[in-house]
Amino acid sequence: MNYRHAFHAGNHADVLKHVVMLAMIDALKQKESPFFVLDTHAGRGRYQLSAEESRKTAEANLGILQLMTTPALPEVVERYLRAVQADNPVGALVSYPGSPLLAARALREQDRMAACELQKDEAAALKELFAHDRRVQVFAGNGYDSIRALLPPKSGNDKIGRALVLIDPPYEAQDAEYPQIISTLREILTRMPQAQCAVWYPIKQRRSLQQFFRKATHLPAKSVLVAELLVRPDDSPLRLNGSGMLLVNTPWQFDKILSPALPTLKKHLGEAGASTRLEWLKMPE
Repeated sequence: MNYRHAFHAGNHADVLKHVVMLAMIDALKQKESPFFVLDTHAGRGRYQLSAEESRKTAEANLGILQLMTTPALPEVVERYLRAVQADNPVGALVSYPGSPLLAARALREQDRMAACELQKDEAAALKELFAHDRRVQVFAGNGYDSIRALLPPKSGNDKIGRALVLIDPPYEAQDAEYPQIISTLREILTRMPQAQCAVWYPIKQRRSLQQFFRKATHLPAKSVLVAELLVRPDDSPLRLNGSGMLLVNTPWQFDKILSPALPTLKKHLGEAGASTRLEWLKMPE
């Protein structure tokens, strides 16, 4: 069981991550040509909010459930809520679709996706979830190791020219994770310079991320954008105070697409001292 995903399904971090992810996929769909999505740490794809792991923390109560009853939200947030509601009975929220399921349901017939999951039980559940979707391949293994095999992507004998890579590792050893992410991003951009990448990261104390951000600015990318939501001050290294998305090669004016969402999420999900950040680490040329 991937406990990080199970315990926190539907919390503020999931909300930010999936609002951003779906907005990036929608931007890719503005062109008719096919694209490829690679989810390197996919989890099991769907989480029951009534399961013991979710009930222990009830984080969805302070995340998506807060938004479900809020009227007049920005379209980029409403689009995310519609996607989650589509996996549930009308007027109820009994399960939370993870990144691979939300992404797959946003694909068109011509698009393709690969989802990687290292833990055997999670990978088996993911394979069962997509058993009848020919657009989606599931790989049981380390998502970081999948880059060389899966990029650049192919559909039959034809190469697919556009890709979005989602990186959402468990951060069990944070000091080791960030260099691995930077190395993986370099590998992706070497193999496919135009690939878009979306990296989720936890925020306990933001200053601990400065080296990660500095290295990100030196990636061989056209742009690097950071979107963050802190639901409380980042003054404790012992709890998840917020999270962010490091976005590489984002679509044109993507900051303007996201800008209405962050203040809304802060207002409805934040505590005293909540804050947001939307900043270019590397401006588009």
